[in-house]
Amino acid sequence: MVIRKLTTLLLVFSLGGCISSGSKEIQKQDGLGERDIKYYSNKTLTSLEIPPDLTKPSAQNSLKLSEYVANIQEDLISFSEKNSVIKEASSVLKTFSNVEVKKSGSLRWLVVDKKPDAVWGLAKSFFKSHGFIIKKANKEIGVMETDFLENHPEIPDQSLGFIHSMLRKVTKTRYTLPIADKYRLRIESTDNGNKTEIYLSLTSMQKVLINKGSDDENTIWQSEVKDHTLETEMLYRLMIFLGSDHALAREKIMAAKGRQKLTVKVAKSISGYAKLMFLLTQYETWNNVGWALDQLGIDVEDKDVKEGSFYINIVKEEDKGIFSRLFGDDAIKKSFQIVVRQVGSNITEVYFNDLSEENKQATIDFSYQFLGDIAKQF
Repeated sequence: MVIRKLTTLLLVFSLGGCISSGSKEIQKQDGLGERDIKYYSNKTLTSLEIPPDLTKPSAQNSLKLSEYVANIQEDLISFSEKNSVIKEASSVLKTFSNVEVKKSGSLRWLVVDKKPDAVWGLAKSFFKSHGFIIKKANKEIGVMETDFLENHPEIPDQSLGFIHSMLRKVTKTRYTLPIADKYRLRIESTDNGNKTEIYLSLTSMQKVLINKGSDDENTIWQSEVKDHTLETEMLYRLMIFLGSDHALAREKIMAAKGRQKLTVKVAKSISGYAKLMFLLTQYETWNNVGWALDQLGIDVEDKDVKEGSFYINIVKEEDKGIFSRLFGDDAIKKSFQIVVRQVGSNITEVYFNDLSEENKQATIDFSYQFLGDIAKQF
C-alpha cells in the first residue's frame, strides 16, 4: 500500500509538480442550494475594515490578522444541501410567499409580498442562522450590515484538475481559501408598503502571507474580488427563508442571471462638481446608485426616494492623521448629498453636493473621484 502511494506521488510530481495548499484556484460554480458554505460562527472579525483601495490592495493598507481574530473556541457551521439553512427555513415559514427576482443592468434584487417590518425581522434571523452578528442596523432607512466571519470553502476536485485531485486523494490534504465575508442588506418599501424590495451585497477579505520565508513574515487581510457565485447562493437561500418554493426560487434566479452592462458617464455639472449620466428612469437609477453605495460600503445616514436624495458620511484617506487616531474616524467624517434627477425620457443625472457649501477645489476633485468609483461598479 505504501509503495503504491509513493509510486502515485512520483507520477504526480513528474507530470505536473506539486501544489501549495495556499494557492488560489478558480472555483467551479456549484448548483444553487448545493454549495457547501462553512462559516466559523465564533471567529468574528469585529474590527476588520476594508482598505480604502478596493481595486489595488497593498500590504500597507491591509490589516494584521492577529489584531482582529478573537482567541476563542472555534465553532464551525456548515451549510451544505444536507444540513442547510434552507431546510431550517421550512420550519420557520410553513406557507409559501411570492418572491420575485428583478434585474437592472448588473443589479439583481428581490421583491417579496411582505411588509418591511416583517422582512426586517426575518432578515436578522436569516443572518443569525448563518452565525453572523448584525454590526450596523438602521431600520429607518432599511439598512443592516453583518460583521465579518471566516469562510473556509474547500476547493472541489473538478476545480483542482486531474493531477492535483489525485495528489489530494493520496496525501489526504484539504485545500481551503481563508476568506472573511460580510453582508449588507437594504430594504425598500413598495406598493404602498405592502411589498418589499431587498438588495443583498457581499464584501470579502482574503488572508494572504507577506514576506514569505523572511524574518518579517506575517499574515494580513486584503480586499478580495467579489465571489458572485456565493452572493447568488445567499440570495437564493434568502428567497427560501422568506418563504419561496425551492424549485421556483432556483428557476427565477437562473432566469435573471444574465447581466446587461450599463453605460454610465461622468461629466461636469453647472456647479463645477462631477455628475453621472444614466440611460434609465429616475427610480431605476435610484436603485442602481443605492446598490453601488452598498458595494462601496458607504455610510448612508438618510435617504428620501421621493426627493431622490442620499445623505452620506465619508472619511477621506487624506484627512486621516493624529486627530482620527485619538478620537476615531467619526470625528473626521464629512457629509455629502447625492441627488438623483430625471432630465429626459430614460435619461437621469446624479449630482454631488457638498453640504458645507465651502466649494473647495479639493472637494470638487473628490466629487470626480467618488462618482467615478460609483461608475466603475457598472
